[in-house]
Amino acid sequence: MGEPHGVGIVGLGVISKQYLATLAGHPRVRVAAVTDLDRDRAHEVAAGLPGARVAADLDDLLAGDDVATVLDLTTPGVHAQVALACAAAGKDRFGEKPLAVDLAASRTVMDAAAAAGTRVGCAPDTVLGTGVQTARAAVEAGLLGTPTAAVATWVSAGHERWHPNPGFYYAPGGGPLLDMGPYYLTSLVHLLGPVAWVQGAASRSRDARTIGSGPRAGEQVPVEVATHVTGVLGHVGGALSTVTVSFDAVASHARPIEVHGTEGSLVVPDPNRFAGDVELNRLGGDGWEVLEPSAGFADAGRGIGLLEMAGAAGTGDAGGAPRAGGDVGLHVMEVMSGLLTSAGTGERLAMTTAPAVPPLVPLTAPEVWRG
Repeated sequence: MGEPHGVGIVGLGVISKQYLATLAGHPRVRVAAVTDLDRDRAHEVAAGLPGARVAADLDDLLAGDDVATVLDLTTPGVHAQVALACAAAGKDRFGEKPLAVDLAASRTVMDAAAAAGTRVGCAPDTVLGTGVQTARAAVEAGLLGTPTAAVATWVSAGHERWHPNPGFYYAPGGGPLLDMGPYYLTSLVHLLGPVAWVQGAASRSRDARTIGSGPRAGEQVPVEVATHVTGVLGHVGGALSTVTVSFDAVASHARPIEVHGTEGSLVVPDPNRFAGDVELNRLGGDGWEVLEPSAGFADAGRGIGLLEMAGAAGTGDAGGAPRAGGDVGLHVMEVMSGLLTSAGTGERLAMTTAPAVPPLVPLTAPEVWRG
């Protein structure tokens, strides 16, 4: 089977625990190094990873031959810096969403990787689970007839209610669109193909938010971004998607994603999760039916995209374009940037990127991808 694929982790915040649940102990990968601005946290995490070293900083982590791929779990404002350093060091990089803080930086990241011959993976990899992939298999099998439309909805009252350090959610690179939008938009690309044009509208309800938990409870953080964004996406195949994401609403009865076609309608489960019921209502049928999982990584968790990119998920060798790849991440960033720009100008904007939709993930049992 060869030596395990070496992974170095940059950033050990809350989300790192979910990635480590997938990666730590996997026979085909090894977490070789970790680094974080909080040195105590880095040592604490490394202590639970046999043989992992604590790197002094990013440069130290990249200098080691033990690291082939960097897992970037830093905040959005640092993503481009880490990605460019990875390319310069000849390392592949899989990072949290968004790809970078804005479209220009995202293009720079992809250009640098192309020039260096390195690969870029980008969350969300939730789209590789049985939820979105089973829904996609249903669309591709023609169960909806010709796809005509989709509706995607995510709302909340804001992350400051639960996150102890929520400032980055309200700074450039944050907001409900760049934070939660990638889950929904990436899913729509998998389901209906790339987006040809967008038209958006946006608002901001207030200029400051009050932290609701942790040692900074009661402290206010400034709001620099739109906190409610809605828009229409025109897909290259002709379907129209309506998208709403908000930090300015309490709750919604809306399904996360619904896809409609000439012969049926489909409910797609929460794209921030890997599984969930896919429901189909056929024209002339007897109502909603739950589809059995037919595609995707079963019982997967965050990190499955890195495993797939490294050829460690049981679906093929490394070397090809990753299914949770930077090309889709760049397209999603252009869609989000376009929605925000359109919200300011009132104009419909054409997209310049049109990535190939990654291949459908075959139904892959846990014992296969876990090794």
